[in-house]
Amino acid sequence: MQLDEFVQQASCPTSLSPALQALWYAKKGNWDRAHEIVQDADDADSAWVHAYLHRQEGDLSNARYWYRRSKRPESTASLSQEWEEIAAELLKMSKVSS
Repeated sequence: MQLDEFVQQASCPTSLSPALQALWYAKKGNWDRAHEIVQDADDADSAWVHAYLHRQEGDLSNARYWYRRSKRPESTASLSQEWEEIAAELLKMSKVSS
């Protein structure tokens, strides 16, 4: 799935990973649902999205914790740019593993 197709989905694409599902909800403005999806996940991709969500919320110390868990550097990009970077990479990885 391409990034523009992912964004334009009318409903959450449940065939994708929890991390991508959470990103979809975050893009649609449903922070609570996005957080609910990744808060108990234990994979690095979900931790990366979790970090982004806490950065979006403004809780930078919590975001730093999740960046460390994801083994990703703390982002200094705009929130929209970071969302696109995460989504593009996870979609590319999803395509490879399909």
